Amino acid sequence: MGTVTPFPLTAGKPNQVGFDRAELMRILDLYGRMVAAGHWRDYAMDLGRDAAIFAAFRRAAERPEYRIEKRPALRNRQGEWALIGEQGAVLKRGHELGPVLAPVERRLMKLIEE
Repeated sequence: MGTVTPFPLTAGKPNQVGFDRAELMRILDLYGRMVAAGHWRDYAMDLGRDAAIFAAFRRAAERPEYRIEKRPALRNRQGEWALIGEQGAVLKRGHELGPVLAPVERRLMKLIEE
């Protein structure tokens, strides 16, 4: 008889962190409004083992203006959501997505008023 090799699955930790539908809709809604205001032109997503990252760019050839990171490992500490600026500084951290996106949404209001 042949030997059965088990399929390599990690029991407790998923192989990839991602955004669920509601989270992605909220992020893409903000992205669409910033594109309509003429401020953002491109985005990128990185779905890794430790974090899911959404990066928004003013132009495609530079560093992202904002990164929205979801790190489930930090859920019980500072919160799994973080808003990171262009220089790499954490601008806002929290347990829910809405308050973390608030600084960008306030900036959007200023862009529309001008």
